[in-house]
Amino acid sequence: MTIDELRELLGGEPSRTARDKEIGRIDDNCRAFIARSPFFVLSTAAGDGRCDASPKGGPPGFVRVLDDRRLAFGELPGNRRLDSFANLLERPFAALLFLIPAVEETLRVNGAVTLSRDPELLETVSLGRTPALAVVVEVEQAFLHCAKASKRSALWQPDAWPALDGLPAAAQIWRDHAADTRTLAEIEAQLEESYTQRLW
Repeated sequence: MTIDELRELLGGEPSRTARDKEIGRIDDNCRAFIARSPFFVLSTAAGDGRCDASPKGGPPGFVRVLDDRRLAFGELPGNRRLDSFANLLERPFAALLFLIPAVEETLRVNGAVTLSRDPELLETVSLGRTPALAVVVEVEQAFLHCAKASKRSALWQPDAWPALDGLPAAAQIWRDHAADTRTLAEIEAQLEESYTQRLW
């Protein structure tokens, strides 16, 4: 299938607004959105093209806008798989999708990435502890994404949220996927310790 065939199948050319809304910088609108966002999804790809999407969270504004072309955030303690960082070493580009609770639009930012250990930058992105690494994104594309996905999913409408009856607990899923021989209580205790003692 070609891009022309795909466009014909899916409704033709984008509207002028959809086509022209993309900018190559962080303007005041983007700054305001990022300053209020406590959560984003970081998308990266390995050298072989395999992709990864990783959730990142912190207090609103934990991603710092350095200037109108650069933003940065610090490494946060995780599972030490280093999926995103390994991908960035092979292919130093990323896409970020910023969310704000109860705001149905999202902000998309794409660009080239540098991993930095500059002490001054590390202090700039510190959240109570100095991170070992900072991720700097040189912005190439930034644009607001419409609210259709949020509206279709009723993402921010608690009355429409699905019932959780029958959903396995996280400890159960991890035990099954990892063939872990520990009890659910032991895994839950480890998770609780991680969430309360090693969040930052």
